[in-house]
Amino acid sequence: MGSDPIALPALAALRREQPGGCELAMVFTQPDRRHGRGMKLRPNRIKEWALAEGLPVRQPERCGVEDAESLREAGVEAALVMAYGQLLRRAFLDALSGRFYNLHASDLPRLRGASPIETAVAAGLRQTAVSFMRIIPAMDAGPVADREFITLDPEETAPELREKIAAACPRLLRRCLPALRKGTLAFADQEEREATYCRMIGRADAHLDFSAGAEELANRIRALQPWPGTSFPYEDTELRVHAASSLAETPGAAPGTLLRAGEGDLRIACGEGQLQLHRLQRPGGKALSVADFLRGFPLQEGKRLPCREMPPLEAKQPFGMKKKSAR
Repeated sequence: MGSDPIALPALAALRREQPGGCELAMVFTQPDRRHGRGMKLRPNRIKEWALAEGLPVRQPERCGVEDAESLREAGVEAALVMAYGQLLRRAFLDALSGRFYNLHASDLPRLRGASPIETAVAAGLRQTAVSFMRIIPAMDAGPVADREFITLDPEETAPELREKIAAACPRLLRRCLPALRKGTLAFADQEEREATYCRMIGRADAHLDFSAGAEELANRIRALQPWPGTSFPYEDTELRVHAASSLAETPGAAPGTLLRAGEGDLRIACGEGQLQLHRLQRPGGKALSVADFLRGFPLQEGKRLPCREMPPLEAKQPFGMKKKSAR
């Protein structure tokens, strides 16, 4: 069960290698969606792959009774989920007596939720993982059997980390599925006190708050490529940032102040340190190096840019839940 191309290497390993003797019986994925200027219905890459392999495909808007029955009729013994895009309800999980397993793209219990890859980059982590876990009716809270650890490079973007995680999944399946079939795969409950949550990312996350530290901003810029990206307003023009790095130098000016804006060097004062921009884009233009960008779109040194709110990407409880009042 998957809807994002990140699951393709795991699917291919299941199909070609059949680790532990597991045979891929069918594929669940999200319904076709409208894309492009013509808004034509298009299948996702998971569906395209499954059809090319001659596999049955189901695309429910929400998994229900008929879908549970289809699993039983096909003789399915267990289901493997990765980036499917639905929270599976208890009634559906009961179709296989709870034998639903998930490849979650974080070192659980940290970063349960919808955006563990982007949030790992934004948090400046140097290591993350893919966790093989049993699904329960609570967000990514089921017991974990194994993890495949992944090292993040300092300048890595979210798309680059996504590729690493996708490539790591077959290695995890080669270890876990044979033991699962033998009944020897041990699961351990997550430590709830260490749990954190990440949320779905939206367009508003493109805003930059220069009162934050320069390192935090540089990490966020790497994390939110290519969508929604990050940007700041300069007068009446929204400028998109494609690449930046942090400098530890004391800014000596209010957050948001353009410290340098010439000779290929563009720096912005932050709450801590300086943000050095490397690639920029204006509406309708191409992403350019700062040197090329400033030749066609000069910025005024000393001008102060607005600091816009950056909603947190990680929290100690699921987003949308109200904190319990102290008693």
